[in-house]
This record gives sequence, C-alpha cells and structure tokens, in this order.
Amino acid sequence: MAELEARLVESGFLPLKEERIWELESGKSYYLTREGACAAFSIPQNPIQKALILAAHTDSPALKLKVHPEVHKGGMTLFAVEPYGAPLLNAWLNRDLAIAGKIVGPDLVSKLVFLDDSPCTIPQLAIHLDRKVNEEGLVLNRQEHLLPIMGAGTFSLEEFLGEEILSHDLFVVPIEESRLLGRKGEWIGSYRIDNLVGTHAALMALLESRVSEETLQLALFLDHEEVGSKSATGAASSFVTDLFERILSCLEIEKEELYALKSRSKIVSIDMAHAFHPSYANRYDPNSPPILGGGIVIKYNADQKYATTAEGAAWVIQACKALQLPYQSFVARSDVGCGSTIGPILSERLGMTTVDLGIAQLSMHSAREVIAGQDHLALCRLLTHLIEE
Repeated sequence: MAELEARLVESGFLPLKEERIWELESGKSYYLTREGACAAFSIPQNPIQKALILAAHTDSPALKLKVHPEVHKGGMTLFAVEPYGAPLLNAWLNRDLAIAGKIVGPDLVSKLVFLDDSPCTIPQLAIHLDRKVNEEGLVLNRQEHLLPIMGAGTFSLEEFLGEEILSHDLFVVPIEESRLLGRKGEWIGSYRIDNLVGTHAALMALLESRVSEETLQLALFLDHEEVGSKSATGAASSFVTDLFERILSCLEIEKEELYALKSRSKIVSIDMAHAFHPSYANRYDPNSPPILGGGIVIKYNADQKYATTAEGAAWVIQACKALQLPYQSFVARSDVGCGSTIGPILSERLGMTTVDLGIAQLSMHSAREVIAGQDHLALCRLLTHLIEE
C-alpha cells in the first residue's frame, strides 16, 4: 500500500481524508486510503456521463502470526501461525522466510517491518520418519506442523523485533526474489502474483491514461478478498458505495442523475485465472482451459461466482480485437467448480455491468506463482484502453 500511494503522489494525485469535507475539481485526480484499501480517481473535464471502475484486491494467501506466537521446544523458539485465506500449505515448507507486516508501539503509530535479515524456516519432517509421504501424500496439521523456527534459545516476539509493541499484523513471507523463467524468459515466477498483477495493471492503466472528457475513471484496490471481503476495507464494505456517492455529491449530481449514470457505467474486476496444468489436464473444461501466454482471460460462471455478462464480455472482446490482443475464456468443469472474486460483490453493491477478467496463472495460492510476461503486458494495455474510452 505504501508503494501504491507513493506512485499516486508521484503522478500528481491529491490525497483525501475520510474525516474531512471534500472539495473536488474537474480535471484533477485524487486518492483515498483506508488501511489495506485504496481508491484513486480522475474527474473528467466536463460533466460526468458515465464511470469506468477498475477493481482488484491487494491481499494474498499467507501464514499470519498469532497474537501470542511464542512456542519453545527443543532449545529453539518457534512462532505459531494460522493460515490467512487458503494457501497451498506445503509451498511454505523448506524455504527461507521472513517476518513482515505491521506493528503498533506505545506511541500508537503503525510501522511497517520486513525482517529479511533474520530469516526463518518451516522444515519438513525427514522422509526417514515419514516413509510413505511420497506414495500417500503430505498431510499437514495446521496447528502443529506450520510453525517457523525462528532461532536457537528462548526469546519473545518483542525481543525478536528489538522493540516494544502493543499489537501487530505480521506474516511469514518467502524472501526468494522474483525472476524470469522458461527457455526464453517468457514466464515470471514470484510470490503474491495473486493479486498484485491485478493491482499493478489497474494502477498502471489509471496512471498512464489521459483524463477523460466525460468519464469518471476510478481504480479500486480492496483488501481481504482471500477471506471473503467482509471487512471495513473489503469489497463487501460500505467503502466503495460511500466513495462513489460522495464523489458525485461533491460534484452536485442529484440522485436521479446518479441512477442514470450507473446504468451507463461498467466495472472491470481483475483477478487471476487457473492456468492449464499439463499434468492435470482432466481438471479443466476441455473447451476453455486458460493457457499461459494465451492472453486476456474472460471468466464465466453460471452461479455468478464471476459476474461477467454477455454484454460485458462482448465489450471486452471487441476491445481485444480492436487492439489485436489475444484473449481466451475460462469456465470451470461442471464437476470441479472454481473460486470467486470481488466482481460479483461490486456488481451487487453498485448495480453496474461487470466483467471478471485476468490472466492465467500456475501454482495459484502457492508461495511461488507463475504467469506469462506477455499476458501481463496485454492486460495493462487492455485496461488502459478501456479506461480511456
């Protein structure tokens, strides 16, 4: 969030505070933060005729430290964690990990920390003591088997941090650097691709687009999608609807005009899609397996786990064709199912035509995820075009 805010400021976006009265001007750009959520928008030069909303989530599956994490065993200190979201738990084993996140001290000021100079690890049990693991699969108990070993001896979290704290939101995170993969460097391997790809693409589209003459250009970066979005900073909160109505109120747009404007507006929800895994071909619908390097993925679901409508999909497909960008579809197997995202929630809250799209990704919810670099470039280009329409 600090990096996102810094880029907005560098591009001339002006900060807003929720607790203050807003005075917004045509042709200017603003941003608002609330904990792990941010909204940034540009007001058109002329009276608003429609809105285009780009929306992505900022959080990723992880292991979060418990309130009192210290565990002392075998002459070592371990920290107790609980899964945040639905991480692939085995991906966190046998890696160099760091403690990162937010702490609050006696001054009641939040402070970000990233302790990669004191790495820890979650070692897997030796195969000699778990001889059937390769035949029967790894079984991890979330309470007993996921504790990172922090070091030799007995010490507290405060001693590990080197300062007094009153509370914290700390996570165990991989410290392996992002890098290009594949024969020609065509892929990108990194942690938190889901969904920093969507966050980055939406941000770049907003920053690189020109201010519209009649469209309210709005980018939403929302928290807690991985745990259901039901928080003060999630898509299910009042943050989005309050923001939208507050912008229009400042511009003296009456409620009747608001309803008409919403009918002309669209939401693009950006999140990742399950890429085709060649070793598990039977887990995908044979007519719509998203391929790495296959371009933009438009996501469909009959049960509205994705909010894409026929009209919304046609709008995106037309744009892809005009820009000569590759695109593909994702529909889950009828007997496997899929995840969901913020698109249906925003569609319900705002009542606008919504499209759920993204790009293909392997190892979703792992500590090391993979995408095709060209897919991300295509996504950035598409979103920039859509927000400038």
